[in-house]
Amino acid sequence: MQLYELSLTEVADKIRTGEVSPVEVTQSALDRLAEVEPAITAFVTVTGEQALTRAVEAEREIAAGRYRGALHGIPLGVKDLYDTAGILTTSSSQQRAANVPTTDSASVAKLYDAGMILVGKTQTHEFAYGATTPTAGNPWDVTRTPGGSSGGSGAAVGAGVVHVALGSDTGGSIRIPAGVCGVVGLKPTFGRASRAGVASLSWSLDHVGPLTRNVSDAGLVLGAMSGYDRRDPASVDMPVPDFLAGITDGVAGTRIGIPSNFYTHNVQPEVTEVAHRAAEALERLGAILVEVEVPLAEYVLPVEWAILTAEASAYHMDSTRQSPELFTDEVRTLVEAGEAILATDYINAVRLRTRIQEAWRDMYSTIDVLLAPTVPGVASLRSDPFFRWDDGTVEGSTSAYSRMSAPANVTGLPALQVPAEFSAGGLPIGIQIIGKPFCEAEILRVGYALEQSSDVIGRIAPVVMASSAVR
Repeated sequence: MQLYELSLTEVADKIRTGEVSPVEVTQSALDRLAEVEPAITAFVTVTGEQALTRAVEAEREIAAGRYRGALHGIPLGVKDLYDTAGILTTSSSQQRAANVPTTDSASVAKLYDAGMILVGKTQTHEFAYGATTPTAGNPWDVTRTPGGSSGGSGAAVGAGVVHVALGSDTGGSIRIPAGVCGVVGLKPTFGRASRAGVASLSWSLDHVGPLTRNVSDAGLVLGAMSGYDRRDPASVDMPVPDFLAGITDGVAGTRIGIPSNFYTHNVQPEVTEVAHRAAEALERLGAILVEVEVPLAEYVLPVEWAILTAEASAYHMDSTRQSPELFTDEVRTLVEAGEAILATDYINAVRLRTRIQEAWRDMYSTIDVLLAPTVPGVASLRSDPFFRWDDGTVEGSTSAYSRMSAPANVTGLPALQVPAEFSAGGLPIGIQIIGKPFCEAEILRVGYALEQSSDVIGRIAPVVMASSAVR
């Protein structure tokens, strides 16, 4: 078995004991990248030479007794929204085609401090403004989307190039690609991890977090990323717990909310069935299933889009006036359309968001976590930007993908995407677990229980060029 095929924990143990070196681990990642990148095009920039130099430094540190912990010497992919000092950071846009930051983003700096080794910057939907990442392919079938906007990170982890890649999540952009690429994606509570040095889509909805091969790895990386940062106005000054404490304690007595609305409309039957089986698996493990009605459900998406589009247009205002031709047509249209949002509409959306947050808090008085599909269907074809539902309606991929993930952004609640099963056509289907504020440890515990009850998590995609079996 190749080193890239092992779990992060297995590789970390081998590095810690000296059985393998960070150089060998990094070279394995770069070899896998070279093997699959022509098909999935997950990376904007590959930093191979720098990675090997850092790996040599890590090897020397560990040999000298300066082992920093389980992330020391582990290869890392970083979404191209995150500033990386001396390394091109484009946001997958011509607007920043020559942008080379002089400092690292907060999260990247913390993961460097933990000893991680950057192997490359991953593709994003331009400025994270979309849910399909057109420049990358899904490792399970490259004719299909890897989701977005962190599609390159999802593809890189799903294909086995890296054990960890960073993403951002404004309307589901960590969980969507994790869901359709068959990996774990963790969006923490709003304010848990600093967004300093990360290009913004919508400052009051943006979150940062990791995509990983398994649940415990996600908790490990989030622990390294988290903490107060005065450079991020949303950052919350509170201690960072051990997110993995109690992860193996099981779910006996845990109240699992099963939504009776919102997450049940226009969902592929296979996805609905997988969600039911995941709930039943947790019930067999001792969890208590509680049916709940998602409150103010009809307002969630209008609030999400009113806030997101207005804030995105404000962020890009100068570029829209000075160099609009450097945006793709899709993103330029969205940015220009956002300028039509009235100030009164934006303010009313912000006020209504507060009411939604209060209503969800009341819902959580009867449950501990909410269990729901991550996305309503398997990865769509890159050539067809629509979902076509059984009732005859057609829905754009961005709308369809973000529909089920947006509530956790509007509320700011932590959410974990966990691979659950594969479709009849061999594509991943995931489940998301949404928890109470700053209860990341609890959703990780539930996710770990699901992980242990299946054989899906941790699989590496074979990078299939096309599949006639998938419809």
